[in-house]
Amino acid sequence: MPGQIPRDSFVVRSNAFRQQFWPIGANALAQPPITIPATTETETDQAASQNPPEPVEEVVLDETPREARRSEAQLTGQERRDLQIALQWAGVYRAGIDGSFGAGTRRAMADWQRANGYEPTGILTTRQRADLFGQYNAVLEGMDLQMVADAAAGIEMKLPMGVVAFEAHEAPFARYEPKGDLGARVLLISQSGDQRRLFGLYDILQTLEVVPLDGARERRNNGFTITGSNARITSHTEVSLRNGEIKGFMLIWPVGDEERRIRVLQEMSESFSRINGVLPASAGVDDGQSVDLLSGLQIRKPRVSRSGFFVSSTGMVMTTLEAVQGCSRVTLDGDTDADVKMTDASLGLALLTPKTRLAPMEVAELAAVAPRLQSEIAVAGFSYEGVLGAPSMTFGKIVDLRGLQGEEPLDRFALTALPGDAGGPVMDTTGAVIGMLLPRDAGGRQLPEEVAFSADAAALESAMRRAGVSARVSNNRNTMAAEDLTAKARGMAVLVSCWE
Repeated sequence: MPGQIPRDSFVVRSNAFRQQFWPIGANALAQPPITIPATTETETDQAASQNPPEPVEEVVLDETPREARRSEAQLTGQERRDLQIALQWAGVYRAGIDGSFGAGTRRAMADWQRANGYEPTGILTTRQRADLFGQYNAVLEGMDLQMVADAAAGIEMKLPMGVVAFEAHEAPFARYEPKGDLGARVLLISQSGDQRRLFGLYDILQTLEVVPLDGARERRNNGFTITGSNARITSHTEVSLRNGEIKGFMLIWPVGDEERRIRVLQEMSESFSRINGVLPASAGVDDGQSVDLLSGLQIRKPRVSRSGFFVSSTGMVMTTLEAVQGCSRVTLDGDTDADVKMTDASLGLALLTPKTRLAPMEVAELAAVAPRLQSEIAVAGFSYEGVLGAPSMTFGKIVDLRGLQGEEPLDRFALTALPGDAGGPVMDTTGAVIGMLLPRDAGGRQLPEEVAFSADAAALESAMRRAGVSARVSNNRNTMAAEDLTAKARGMAVLVSCWE
């Protein structure tokens, strides 16, 4: 009957025993073997037609615990560690990968056996080990992992050639682009350099679209690792400096396929090795360069950038509400993260607090009295949304101390401003801040080009007071030289960027 013979049963031939001692006087070992009479082919055919054989279930013999322990003892140290890694992948082993089969490993083996329909002996047979590794490696089907030697980059490693194909050498990268529908990418990184250049590469890579902002970063004296993830991709970068050569790789993988990504990454990382050669700086350079690209890779850009200005010695920033709406991350001058402390929808402004304390060169001083009509004003703003790297000065005149519909908190100017200027400080000739420039969109209406508005100084002071921030007040009554006004404005202006 099926299932009546225990799983660890086995067959031993009679010649393995010396003599039979029970029943007394009997000796089956001395009896001649049973002889099966021969039959003719015709007789066999007739018997088969009259009594067709019943289907027999194939029985696969497995090892006893003793035999399994004996075969286990033949494993090398690396094979024992690989077995622990496979158990860890299966979710039953959580201790260190040391190749020592202690109580934790035995318990993990029993848990795996139980989950897969085997008797939980805590000792994997040869067949069970093969089953475990079959499960472990199943996720790599179709990856076609091959050892690739990229002579130009001086790197040899396993690459998933089933889903990527070599595209080009563009220093400092050897690009392997997607092949098929998966969307995976591999970049080999290779360039000459020292520690200073290594650290520069660490900063540059984090400006690329393929390196999402969220994730762990670790920079060491001789290398770095970067992991980034967003709603679309996860990328992992490993780079090291040795003998004046900076080499490494980046794996970019679509989200939702984490199990396979981890396995491919493991194979790549363990197989990575350096060979002779390094990509020259001129590799792939042509006349089609773009400020939006780095060696063929898209540089990350914020969704929108606007202007702002410092209103406290700790680096608190006033800006337009437009600069912080719908953002997953807000930065000041591109690299300092900031939190939104307060917003005022009626005035269209926001107050930001830097996550790292800043020491501004200049802090806005609000005008103590209302400005005079037709007096000259200047706006410091990032007109081109950070492309120039420094704020521009735009000059104009005060036309009215109210909005088009008589709004008291607004001032109107004759000023030709660009979208990036919104949020910038509006200054009079003494250097006092008389307001914050607002976006040109006036409730969906298209205004004439030279019409601009600001939230005035009194409105700014009131908003700051509600947020618990004391505004500085200007006591200067003297007109500043143009170059001094420009220096003051640029010292307080800040690029505010909104990232998705």
